[in-house]
Amino acid sequence: MITTDAVQLTDDLREQMHHLYRHLHANPELSMQEHATAELIEDRLATLGIENFRCGGTGVVGVLHNGEGPTVAFRADTDGLPLAEDTGVDYASTATGRLEDGTTVPVMHGCGHDTHVAVLLTVAELLAGAREAWAGTVVLIFQPGEETGAGAKAMLADGLWDKAPAPEVVYGQHVMPALAGTVRYTVGDALTMADSWRVTVHGKGAHASQPQDATDPIVLGAHMITRIQTIVSREIDARRAAVVTVATFHGGLKENIIPASAEFTLNVRTFDPAVRDHVLGALRRIIAAEAAASGAPEPTIEELSTFPRNYNDPEATAALVERFRQVLGEDNVVEVEPVTASEDFGALAAAIGVPSVFWMFGGHDVTTMDAEGPVPVNHSPFFAPAVEPTLSTGVQAALTAILSRVGH
Repeated sequence: MITTDAVQLTDDLREQMHHLYRHLHANPELSMQEHATAELIEDRLATLGIENFRCGGTGVVGVLHNGEGPTVAFRADTDGLPLAEDTGVDYASTATGRLEDGTTVPVMHGCGHDTHVAVLLTVAELLAGAREAWAGTVVLIFQPGEETGAGAKAMLADGLWDKAPAPEVVYGQHVMPALAGTVRYTVGDALTMADSWRVTVHGKGAHASQPQDATDPIVLGAHMITRIQTIVSREIDARRAAVVTVATFHGGLKENIIPASAEFTLNVRTFDPAVRDHVLGALRRIIAAEAAASGAPEPTIEELSTFPRNYNDPEATAALVERFRQVLGEDNVVEVEPVTASEDFGALAAAIGVPSVFWMFGGHDVTTMDAEGPVPVNHSPFFAPAVEPTLSTGVQAALTAILSRVGH
């Protein structure tokens, strides 16, 4: 039996959580298409007598009232990834989904959002069944579309904080490839902001044997991409982090035809808002200047996604870490450096000007961590968190956070 303050995770409820997790893992859905997942969450919350409503399309919000007291919010994301699973577990996904362009793709919970949903629904049941242990209001946010950065925006645009009570703090957590049973945290900026663009370079087509009649968008695009790499190395202070990656470049259909256009996509990661502004401004400057130098029209820039700042409030983080150490043990709570992954979690608290705290909990057992070869990471077709103690640790951490504000 695992105990967090006066709220207990029994063997029966733990087994129910395992069954729910395996079901979710076997039935993932793509971002903003989490229809069956949303219905499952609604049914579970309704069964527990928890008021709930749709928000942001496939988002679900539960509001658990229990008398006078503080209001706290906790977020779990719900979407899967376009990945073909290769974990070998007997509950592996064989699901497929359809991208916006109509392409049918395999779908997998390759980032662990299934653990987040199973954990938060279990926490909801524990809180609903132990009302004597706490007082206040808990807002349970089951957010769609984290992988694309669309989900938090959609919920906020749909009036999340008009429909749900505004909390004094927003909490969230994420499973990661670390030892199960441990929690890792960062004070301040925990994750990077992210911006992704598609750049279409406009030129003039011609026969490959007559390049003088063309404005070659491939050559032009290549110059842009080469010059872009100097932003971090020559414009950003070496003590301030930034990453600029060009991951795709497409142009032309045949070797003897110079095309009229080409396109590339780029991804930017930054921690500091001022650095972000500088990098994005430099990108626009370089792209426009290279086009002008070639006598080409100004390129078209399309924003594909943007992820906000994820800042762990120092005071709220310190208070929570102290509680984590009491519940999980000193050695199981580790401070780590920020990572260059991105999340849209931070937007939920920033929208109403309240603090937030986001932490990681380990998902691999000792066997996986000590095995030869690389440890499976999030977004890998081999990423399958150990069921235990991963899920129970997630419950403990979430309960500890929530009860630190509303517990007696």
